Amino acid sequence: MRPIALLVLLMLLGGCSLLPTAPEPVVRPAQIESAPFALNGRIAIKHNGTRHSAGMRWVHRTDSDELLLQGPLGQTAARVYRDAQGATLDDGSKQYQAADAESLMQQVLGWQLPLGGLHRWVLGQATDGEAQIERDERGRIALLQQNGWEVRYLRYDGDVADSLPSRLQLSRDELQVQLLIDEWEWGK
Repeated sequence: MRPIALLVLLMLLGGCSLLPTAPEPVVRPAQIESAPFALNGRIAIKHNGTRHSAGMRWVHRTDSDELLLQGPLGQTAARVYRDAQGATLDDGSKQYQAADAESLMQQVLGWQLPLGGLHRWVLGQATDGEAQIERDERGRIALLQQNGWEVRYLRYDGDVADSLPSRLQLSRDELQVQLLIDEWEWGK
């Protein structure tokens, strides 16, 4: 082999090692109940003929939740916080309080997210209690019906059985919610 051809071959082979590799799929933590997380994404709500969409940051801990709904430029449009003492919703001009986040959201927004169980659903798990579950060919939940909600898992982050959902659709009565999860953070 000629020295120039050998040099070109070595450069090409060396260049192959610099190609980016596909990111590893994000998988569920082993201790799902005690795993605090944060997620960034988007939410679209369709309720009684009206549509709303927002950016979303959700920080979940075993004893509290903080949900930030953000406008198109990333500014916080509303903050929902819940813990054992109750729930607050701050829309920038006024603060509302109630015993729990679900009734507070219903009172102020006219719709509610089931924060009490949603943390399990976004992890691709059913909450405690009765649930009807359909699974895909990899054993992941494709459809979950629980507590009056229908949760469709439209996309997962990867192809392995423990991949986390990246797109969900929640439906109940006249409410349809699309969650698109762009990023997971653990131990927040």
